[in-house]
Amino acid sequence: MRLRNIPGADEFVAAHEKVVNEAKECRTKWQEQFTAAGELHIEIGMGKGQFLLNMAKQNPAVNYIGIERYSSVLLRGLERFDSEEFKELANVRFLCMDALELPEVFGSGEVDKIYLNFSDPWPKARHARRRLTSGEFLKCYEKVLNVAGKVEFKTDNRGLFDFSVEEVQKAGWKLEKVTYDLHHDEELNPGNIMTEYEEKFSAKGNPIHKLIALRM
Repeated sequence: MRLRNIPGADEFVAAHEKVVNEAKECRTKWQEQFTAAGELHIEIGMGKGQFLLNMAKQNPAVNYIGIERYSSVLLRGLERFDSEEFKELANVRFLCMDALELPEVFGSGEVDKIYLNFSDPWPKARHARRRLTSGEFLKCYEKVLNVAGKVEFKTDNRGLFDFSVEEVQKAGWKLEKVTYDLHHDEELNPGNIMTEYEEKFSAKGNPIHKLIALRM
């Protein structure tokens, strides 16, 4: 599906006070962007921001950065942030960038956790390297995660999930947790914050898969 361009999105995103436009200048100094020091968690492909903003609201001691590649998508997340429910959050920042640029934006060990939620499955085999759980991206994450850093990944796409489990193991990471039915998992489901896609897919009866991978 072609992404619909929203007129004025680039300008809106660039002017928003919570968007960091010169992100590469913040490398190794991200804590300075927040009012209080804390763990740094990032969500790659934050969509409309439901997951990220609720996480930030529930965990004020953790600092969050939402990343989107396209301004027309990030715009929707910023609009949600600007609502009465979230606009006072001090522990959230946003970036409009490609995930492959992570090592240019974050220093070694600067990130504590990466969230990947309902990422594009890129179903054709020739596009496998574009999947956010591919070996290429895992190498990218290794450059910014600390030694105990984790990646948490959720999807309803079984093919993508099986691919992700295999890629994590091939990359030498530890699969800390794996479930093929998150919403019926007594260990992982408590406290689970759903994304917009998660609500939509689970309402249709689709099981949600989740893995937690630990950098080794």
